Amino acid sequence: MTLTTDFLRGRGRSAISTEEKAVLEAAVEDVKTVPARKIVIRRGDRVHYSTLLLSGTMCRYMDARDGYRQLVAYQVPGDFVDLHGYPLQRLDHDVATLSESRIACVPHERLDAIVRDYPNLARMLWFSTLLDAALHREWIFRLGRLDAGGRIAHFLCETHDRMAATGRAHDGVFALPLTQQDIGEACGLTSVHVNRTLRKLREDGLADVARGKVQIIDRTALVRLGEFDPDYLYLEEGPWAAG
Repeated sequence: MTLTTDFLRGRGRSAISTEEKAVLEAAVEDVKTVPARKIVIRRGDRVHYSTLLLSGTMCRYMDARDGYRQLVAYQVPGDFVDLHGYPLQRLDHDVATLSESRIACVPHERLDAIVRDYPNLARMLWFSTLLDAALHREWIFRLGRLDAGGRIAHFLCETHDRMAATGRAHDGVFALPLTQQDIGEACGLTSVHVNRTLRKLREDGLADVARGKVQIIDRTALVRLGEFDPDYLYLEEGPWAAG
C-alpha cells in the first residue's frame, strides 16, 4: 500500500491513472506522526504545504468568544485536510488532531507542477475540495434542521460511509475516537445532551457508541432518524453506498 492509496478511495479514485497516482505519491515530501489533541495549523497562518491524513483522525474547527469550539469538519484517513489552503494561502480556521495521526505533507510548489503538467490529476484534486464543500453544506442542513437525535444519527451514518469507503468499517462497526464533547462540538450540542441522546439511540436499538467504537444496529432506522442520503458523498458502488 502506498502513502496515497486512500486518497479518493471509493469516491472517484478509479478516474486517476497509474501514472498520476505515481506523480501524487512522488509529491509527498515528508511523513510525520502527530500526537493527539495537537494544533497542526493555526488560523491565519501562511501555509506552504497541504496535508494528507494517512491514519488517525483530525478536525477543522473555530473558537467562539466564550471559549467553546465548533467543529466544522471531521477528517478521516484519505482526506486532504487542508487542500483548500493551496489557492487560499492561509486558513480561516484551525486544524488539529483528535487522535494520534500520521500525515503526509505535499509542498505547494509540487502542487503547482501537478496543476501545470497533469490536468486530470489537478481536476481530481479539485474534485476533492468540492467533496469538502458538499460535506459542509450537509453539516449546515444537519445543524439547522435536525433535532439532537437526528444530528447524531446523521453524523454516525456519514462517518460510517466515509470509513467504509476506505475499508475501515465492517458490518456496521467502525472506530470513532471522539469524546462526547467532541461529538457535541460537531453536532452543536452540549455533552449532557449528547450523553442522553446516545443512551436513547442504544436503548432504541439503533446504534451503540462506547469506548471509541460505533456499532450501527439498525441502519434503516438510523438513516430515517438522521434524514441521511449519501448522495452528497459521491460514493462509488459498494455496500456502504446504499441509503
